Amino acid sequence: MSIDNTGPRVDRRAALAGAGVAATALTLAACSSYGGTETTPAAPEDASGQPRELAKTGDIPVGGGIITGDTVITQPTEGVYQGFSSTCTHLGCKVNEIVDGLIKCPCHKSDFRLDGTVDSGPAPRPLDNRSIRVDGDRILSS
Repeated sequence: MSIDNTGPRVDRRAALAGAGVAATALTLAACSSYGGTETTPAAPEDASGQPRELAKTGDIPVGGGIITGDTVITQPTEGVYQGFSSTCTHLGCKVNEIVDGLIKCPCHKSDFRLDGTVDSGPAPRPLDNRSIRVDGDRILSS
């Protein structure tokens, strides 16, 4: 039995470099999809073209907020409501909780204040604004 050594050869350095590139690609893919499947932001209107109801004003605590779908709604002071994207500006993870007046991202520990500005962490800029409006006791997309 003979061994055919005439085919292409890969030396150890090339094999290790290829493995390193593959590991880096897998790591980046895992970071970019942390927290589940990426979703397309919901339309601001329902199927009839009317603004979507996101929450009731009573659902939003003063000095706190809620996350509903892809929108963060806060009430920094009584009667003042603000809307933001739930996508962290660092690597696109979804913020997942609002605790002690801070909107928190679980991926790399960025924290945002109730006005969407960065409090701490690697996030380079505030959360993106989302247009909302209050109609009676309802908070609507706009």
